[in-house]
Amino acid sequence: MSFWNLVVVGERFELGAHHFTAEDIKRFAAKFDPQPFHLDEAAAERSLFGGLCASGWHTASVYMRLNAELRAALARRHVEAGNPEPNFGPSPGIRNLRWLKPVFAGDTVTFRQTVTAKRVSNSRPGWGIAETHSEGVNQDGTTVFELDGSFFVPVD
Repeated sequence: MSFWNLVVVGERFELGAHHFTAEDIKRFAAKFDPQPFHLDEAAAERSLFGGLCASGWHTASVYMRLNAELRAALARRHVEAGNPEPNFGPSPGIRNLRWLKPVFAGDTVTFRQTVTAKRVSNSRPGWGIAETHSEGVNQDGTTVFELDGSFFVPVD
């Protein structure tokens, strides 16, 4: 069966959860986003955030890792069912990236993704484009992160 046919509009995938520790937040920030409210508890308490919080890029990178793991698992299951390995194309990009609330040290964020649309590409023969909406929700049920994305899938 074609992998394109397995892409179902409305299907939701649980990508997994990540617990943001103070140590992880500081380690990521030291390398990629060295702001005081990501590196130092006292400075973070004096900031508009009121506590040590993860860089938005840290949250986004956790989402991307979980997204890549999902794609790999879906491809593996597709092959284990006797189908050829799907050849995912590149992502044409993301839209509407939003960090809605801070992710504080001690928060656990659960990420999920819903297929929102799919269509055959007009400019790339043999390819389709799947569109998704992804979000991260903390342990209190508050949405802290979201984005809309898309990716190419071969149409067989």
